[in-house]
Amino acid sequence: MTSTARSSRSRTRHTGAAAVALTAAAALLAGCSSSGGTSDNPLAGEKAEAGTVVVGSNNFAESTLLADIYGEALKAKGIKVEYKHNIGSRETTYGLMKNGSVTVLPEYNGALLAYLGVKTTPKTVEETTEAIEGELDPKLTLLEPSPAQNKDSVTVNAATAEKHGLTAESSIGDLKDIAGDLAIGGSPEFQTRHQGLEGLKSVYGVEFASFKALDAGGPLTLAALKKNTVQVADVFTTDPAIAKEKFVVLKDPENLFGFQNVQPLVREGDLPQEGVEALDAVSAGLDTATLRELDARVQLEKKDPLDVAKEWLRSEGLV
Repeated sequence: MTSTARSSRSRTRHTGAAAVALTAAAALLAGCSSSGGTSDNPLAGEKAEAGTVVVGSNNFAESTLLADIYGEALKAKGIKVEYKHNIGSRETTYGLMKNGSVTVLPEYNGALLAYLGVKTTPKTVEETTEAIEGELDPKLTLLEPSPAQNKDSVTVNAATAEKHGLTAESSIGDLKDIAGDLAIGGSPEFQTRHQGLEGLKSVYGVEFASFKALDAGGPLTLAALKKNTVQVADVFTTDPAIAKEKFVVLKDPENLFGFQNVQPLVREGDLPQEGVEALDAVSAGLDTATLRELDARVQLEKKDPLDVAKEWLRSEGLV
């Protein structure tokens, strides 16, 4: 097979990458299994038969859903697909990508950048892609990024949004004059990180009345925000609780929290051109609000991710 996934860029082999966990995983429930063409043991490392594209996922629900979306889009182009769901952390999935056991993996550009040990702070999505490809294994490449992002955010609860007139068009900077009356919650590390209270103060001039140590966008944080124990919290942007509880995610125009775009990582040369085009079309149609809605169908309504994937692809005319 041949692939023309993005223009080729010079890359160097990665040496000594930092092993960091996937930031989005903490916000999501454990992975859901999908039916159809799925390997019994995703960690076996066996390679699929020639002509088969293996689509993998990490072990959390959103990654499984994204793998099904991308995989079913490939099937619609007549490409034979096998799934390896719930593989595990990036340390494992990256190794399977390098050895050819997995062909396509839905990634998050910012988390992958951190895993590869890149110390620069890109200012744009394109710069993020270029920085990643400078460190990727030579056999791997990235396709086009999706507008959909699963990243940290400053989110307010419904009561606070209504009281202060905050909407989805409001930004973090709009908290500057009211933050002194508000409590914010997040992981303990959020209190001392630049991508946390320090950055909120230095970048946006926002200082809160108090900080409550909770978890990383997990159930403790969501419960505290819902109960108004805190009025503001660090919540991941595709968490389905945002819509369910009418939380309001504030815009981050200065990109304090960086980029976490969904972006397929693929084996160079192992995906036909029609497959590249199919995955790029999927990515173009995904945005954060859409992904959050699809996550809700899987995580809150308990629908099979494969069914959710097929339904969305049909609605977008991609199958």
